[in-house]
Amino acid sequence: MSKYTQSARDQACQVRIPHICNHNPATVVFAHLNGGGVGFKHLDIHGAYACSDCHAWLDGGYVQHKASRKLRDYYHLEAVIRTQQIMVKNGVLIL
Repeated sequence: MSKYTQSARDQACQVRIPHICNHNPATVVFAHLNGGGVGFKHLDIHGAYACSDCHAWLDGGYVQHKASRKLRDYYHLEAVIRTQQIMVKNGVLIL
């Protein structure tokens, strides 16, 4: 695990999907952006702090809350920006 992925521990979810997010920092993990290719992930700076429920939603795991890939990517990208701001503030990501 990199310092970026480890920095997700006990953080607030930055994805924050209405009616999905569990708001529990104990479940937050680092969710890489989709689209890195088969068997590959984006760089660790291209991810967001996501609770377990938002992470499942981003991956399409909540079929009862169907959303297009475009909408899920939009929420994810907004969360990546918020996450990067937190990482800079906490000295995890140095510009």
